Amino acid sequence: MDARILPKSKTVLLLTLLLSVVFSCKNEPKKVAPANTGSPFFKLSLAQWSLHKYVLNEKKSPFHFASQAKEMGFEGLEYVSQLYAGEIEKLGFVAVIDSLKTISETENMQNVLIMVDNEGDLADPDEAKRDVAVENHKRWVDAAAVLGCHSIRVNTFGTNAPEIWKNSVVDGLRKLSIYAASKNINVLCENHGWLSSDAEKLMKAIQDVNMDNCGTLPDFGNWCTKRTDPFAKWGDCEEVYPDKYRGIQLMMPKAKAVSAKSYDFDAEGNETTIDFIRMMQIVKDAGYTGFVGVEYEGSRLDDASGIKATRDLLLKAAKEIQ
Repeated sequence: MDARILPKSKTVLLLTLLLSVVFSCKNEPKKVAPANTGSPFFKLSLAQWSLHKYVLNEKKSPFHFASQAKEMGFEGLEYVSQLYAGEIEKLGFVAVIDSLKTISETENMQNVLIMVDNEGDLADPDEAKRDVAVENHKRWVDAAAVLGCHSIRVNTFGTNAPEIWKNSVVDGLRKLSIYAASKNINVLCENHGWLSSDAEKLMKAIQDVNMDNCGTLPDFGNWCTKRTDPFAKWGDCEEVYPDKYRGIQLMMPKAKAVSAKSYDFDAEGNETTIDFIRMMQIVKDAGYTGFVGVEYEGSRLDDASGIKATRDLLLKAAKEIQ
């Protein structure tokens, strides 16, 4: 990361303002009492995307994230880079990252990873554009190191042409992973759409990169391999990876984080489209004991209720699996 810092007076003022915002009750969303977690085989983190409406729609501060997660019974934080775009523009990149570090330490929360978006496509078929994406991601690798995160999550859409994608994604991931290794940071691929959601193809690419710090972030959702609009990253889905449970099983050997995506719940508290007990059995069978991130992406429940329901379902699953 750029070694330059703000003048001391500005830094103190900035942190004072940010911390006063963080601890302001009137700006906080509805609180949810922490669950009685017992002793699950994993640790609980909160993916900030669960609160993206709070930032993007309600125009509230993303710096509330650590206190929100702590109030809801989590110990780990998974940041989303795009939610800080406005703060970076106003305050500067270094100031934002330094402030996040101070806030997380004040709240006694562990920084786990950063989900990086809008910095270019590491699987772009155009090598020049791909190289720009690699350079753009490097500051987030540096940020992860400053925050004490173990990883960044990257996007690898590229193209839906398998042979072109295979060569492009391996090149982009290897270039960034070489840099990230020098900072002791992992580069993680999520099943995030297009060919990255084809588990066999993604794992072949990870294998071809052949670096210990290039791994996966298996997501229980996100299995659309082709959109109705073939050039759209999001929107109506035309083709879906046929077996999400096999997909998670294939991705787990290289997993350094896990995303427990949820959309909605029935009257018994079960996710309506994903068998969480089956998913968490796969996670446990892989020997994984790290953070499992709650990522509620539904619309029926408010954010706090959706996060709580996902959290509680994970803890229920942990008690029921073998």
